[in-house]
Amino acid sequence: MNFNKISFRVRYGETDQMGVVYHGNYAQYLEIGRVEWLRSLGISYKEMEENGIILPVISLNIHFKKSAVYDDLITVETKLKKKPGVKIEFDYTIYNEKKEVLVLANTVLAFLDSKTKRPIKCPDYILEKIGDEGAGRT
Repeated sequence: MNFNKISFRVRYGETDQMGVVYHGNYAQYLEIGRVEWLRSLGISYKEMEENGIILPVISLNIHFKKSAVYDDLITVETKLKKKPGVKIEFDYTIYNEKKEVLVLANTVLAFLDSKTKRPIKCPDYILEKIGDEGAGRT
């Protein structure tokens, strides 16, 4: 599956004095989306790291459309943009209960060997889980 959704409520501690989500928290929301996307494929981020693979973010783009506020139920929709090589790229849409788009975002991460910190290609077991269809499947 190259598409995943996860929903959760905005917590008070994630907001500023106006009750609006602090902009820095959106990067964490995207991480939740990525980790759950991997989990939906049966891939544990923790096990990947235990096997010597790390996945640092090398690019992060966020376009803010509307504010999320305290107690909003928000959904992070995560899509694999294209079949991974040395890098893996995701597109995200974050929206509220009214289906209003709050954020459009994109991240690029690199597969690295945790010991050498050198780039490696996407592991075969991840490519197999993604399947021949590559990205764009919903």
